[in-house]
Amino acid sequence: MLKLQTNIEGKKACFGQMRDHLQGLGYVLGGGWDYDRGNFDSILWREGGETIYLRIPFLVYKGMLDEYNTLVEFQTPYIIKHVVNTGLDRDEGALLSATGLSQFQEPLDTDGYIRDKNKWEEIGQQAVQQVIQNIVHV
Repeated sequence: MLKLQTNIEGKKACFGQMRDHLQGLGYVLGGGWDYDRGNFDSILWREGGETIYLRIPFLVYKGMLDEYNTLVEFQTPYIIKHVVNTGLDRDEGALLSATGLSQFQEPLDTDGYIRDKNKWEEIGQQAVQQVIQNIVHV
């Protein structure tokens, strides 16, 4: 994981407006959200079973996350790398996949080693700057 030094920390915005705008830039609301916190995630690079993501976490300071007008405050963004097995699943997960109960394998490494850290820090900081330019201050 690479924490990024940006000036998004502490900035506040309307969740619904940010979500709608960021979807157009390729971001999604990360799967581990709760009513008081969440993440906007974007894929920076993908090749084979390796994916590098930019994650921009936020906390809810007014409302609940499933409401459009909820107000959020951004936290420190970071870059993570997931490595997944692109081969056949040879364990009991294969039965679940074959029956349609499970469509994804677990990542081999959810926080994989990131080569060329300076490159990815720069790319991540540029992406965060693009997000900052679209924050409608509340």
